[in-house]
Amino acid sequence: MPPETTTAPSPLTRDDIRAWPKAELHCHLDGSMRLETMLDLAKKQGKMDALPADSVEGLRDELRGVEESDTLEAYLAWFQYTIPLLQTTDAISRAAYELAQDNAAENVRYLEVRYSPILHVEEDLSLKKVNEAVLDGLARAENDMNIRTSLIICGLRDRFESASMRMAEMAVENKHEGIVAFDLAGGEAGNPPKGHLHAFYHARNNLLNLTIHAGEAWGPDSIRQALFYCGAHRIGHGISLRKDPELMQYFADHRVPLEICPSSNVHTQAVPSLEAHPIETFVRSNIPVTVNTDNRLFSRTSVTEELWRVYQHCNLKPRDLREIALNGFRYAFLPYQQKQSFLRTAIETFPMKATEETPLW
Repeated sequence: MPPETTTAPSPLTRDDIRAWPKAELHCHLDGSMRLETMLDLAKKQGKMDALPADSVEGLRDELRGVEESDTLEAYLAWFQYTIPLLQTTDAISRAAYELAQDNAAENVRYLEVRYSPILHVEEDLSLKKVNEAVLDGLARAENDMNIRTSLIICGLRDRFESASMRMAEMAVENKHEGIVAFDLAGGEAGNPPKGHLHAFYHARNNLLNLTIHAGEAWGPDSIRQALFYCGAHRIGHGISLRKDPELMQYFADHRVPLEICPSSNVHTQAVPSLEAHPIETFVRSNIPVTVNTDNRLFSRTSVTEELWRVYQHCNLKPRDLREIALNGFRYAFLPYQQKQSFLRTAIETFPMKATEETPLW
């Protein structure tokens, strides 16, 4: 018989990560519903025919097809099963509340939720009513749980700039009501960020934070446009950054953070596997990296699970993972002193040997 081998125990467990205070900076409301809620809303709204299955187990099995998406656009097509269910104030508020509740249950202390109100007015809701419903759900969650939330409004890159401008105006109008940033989402290839330049100018000129989906299904030029045309403060995904060493150095030098969503990056074919993900390259290049879920429903994940998957598959050490977790607070769209308060609490939670030289900023 071959000699018995022993494997050293992992210095970090999933339960360790679950216990950490965490932040989630890239999470879509309409991609993060509970299966049970989808089924319940479909029954109440008479929309069972719009779902691919009539049970939670059936929905779970059908939605595994997300993994077979061969493009970002194919991945986005799966939202056909959630957006039609989020056309009433009760449904929208419930989805927002439950999303915050699910995050709080895994010790996410700060959550930024993003969505595009324009997708939720198909049944006569006004944009104002849609946004009030989301804010109501998040406010109720904050009152009930140990979590702080903020809202990001998304323009859609495959629509006319006039639609993005309306979303930017709405974000500005509500910037004192919980909205912290403006974003651009949707199918990337062939829809350059600079096509929405005026919407970003309006948001930036009114002192809103900016984040843009870029470099997910298009090359580094998309990232350059997001930064240098539109003025993005953070980049969503940014996978193709690895193809541009000079731009990578700019990210490191200017501390421009990436909102990495590992499982989603695999499902949209931005990378072929977690093992092939460039997150290690970014970390070793001193680029600020955060790890997020993107869509908890479609990628069947959580913040804890995403960090654990990175630890298991991406050749990063426990200290690297802790720094990534802390980056979630460092690069949150919050006032500086509030970020520092979250960061101090998080650092105190980690073992001193891992954080004794960890800077607050």
